[in-house]
Amino acid sequence: MKIYFAGGLFDHKELAGNALLAAAIVELSDGKYECILPQNFESRGKHPKDVRNADIDALLSCDAALFNYDGTELDSGTVVEYMFAKFADKPAVLLRTDFRGGGDCADIDGCSPWNLMSSFYPRTRTLILNAGEIYAKNGRDYQAAIREIADRVVKELDFVTKTASTMPTDCREKIDKWLSIIMK
Repeated sequence: MKIYFAGGLFDHKELAGNALLAAAIVELSDGKYECILPQNFESRGKHPKDVRNADIDALLSCDAALFNYDGTELDSGTVVEYMFAKFADKPAVLLRTDFRGGGDCADIDGCSPWNLMSSFYPRTRTLILNAGEIYAKNGRDYQAAIREIADRVVKELDFVTKTASTMPTDCREKIDKWLSIIMK
C-alpha cells in the first residue's frame, strides 16, 4: 500500500526525521507500506502551483496517508493535505510526537492538542506520543526510538486501512472529478 507521508520539510531535522521514520515504517511493515515523501519530489525551478499539484496528485494516488502534526503551530501545508485526504475519503493517521500542548480544546475529552477544525473526521486515527520519553526509555538510542514510533504507526495504519469508506458510492466519481478540476 502506498502511504503519503506529509509533514514539515523545511529544515534538516524535519527532512531527516521524515526519511528515517518512513524507512522504519517500510521495514517494520515488511514492505506492506511504501511511504511516499513529498520532500523527495524534485521541485526546484517549478512554479508553486505545479509543486502544489504534484503533492496533491501524489496524495490522491495513495491508498492512505500519514500526517505529522508536530509543532506549536501545525504546518499549514500538512493541514491542507490532510483536508484533501478527508475530502477524498482516504484513511489517515495523525501523528504527534511533540509533548507540547496546544489547540483550542486540549482539555476536553476526545480533543487533540491542535485546532479543533482538524479533528473528528472519519477514517482517521490519532496517535499522540512523547518523543522525548520514548528517546529516554530507549537509552537515548534514536534508531530504537524511531523504530518504536514506527511500530506504533504501523499498527494504526493496519487499523485505519481496514475501516470501511464512509463516502456514499454514488458520490465518489463526482468528488474525484471535482478534486481533479480544482487542481487545474
